Amino acid sequence: MKELYYQIIEFRNHKYIIAVTDKGLAYVGLRDETLSDMSVFYPKADFVEDKMRTQEYANEVMEYLQGKRTKFDLKIDISGTKFQESVWQAVAKIPYGAVSNYSKIANAINRPKAVRAVGTAIGRNPVPLVIPCHRVLAKNGTLGGYRGGLAMKSDLLQLERDVQKYESI
Repeated sequence: MKELYYQIIEFRNHKYIIAVTDKGLAYVGLRDETLSDMSVFYPKADFVEDKMRTQEYANEVMEYLQGKRTKFDLKIDISGTKFQESVWQAVAKIPYGAVSNYSKIANAINRPKAVRAVGTAIGRNPVPLVIPCHRVLAKNGTLGGYRGGLAMKSDLLQLERDVQKYESI
């Protein structure tokens, strides 16, 4: 059984769970998700609250949420199917402040007809923010879906636009 060490951080009246293994970041909870939400991704894991093991990771996530970090330097310890991992790798390449869409991701992994499957794989991303699935929109430019809700997706995209404006001055 895998142990996940976690802590809960607070930002703007919302709680975020950060969980790690001995090898790296394993989970980033979105606004007000709970340990039971994390157990969907890790049903056989033991959850152990441990701020010492998670603090470095929590700091980077907090810096991102505050608009102070545009890139993560964290080791990641996640796994999925070969297809999911290819989708996550493609999503991870979307630059800060940029967006893509589900069709472009499907094309990038040489599976142009797998647009719906791409959406499902994105929904199974255990480390959103770090693998920035909020940067993936519907082909028509609308927000599409997001595990953290469309308000959060919109807020994250706005944060990145605001930080880029500030950095370009």
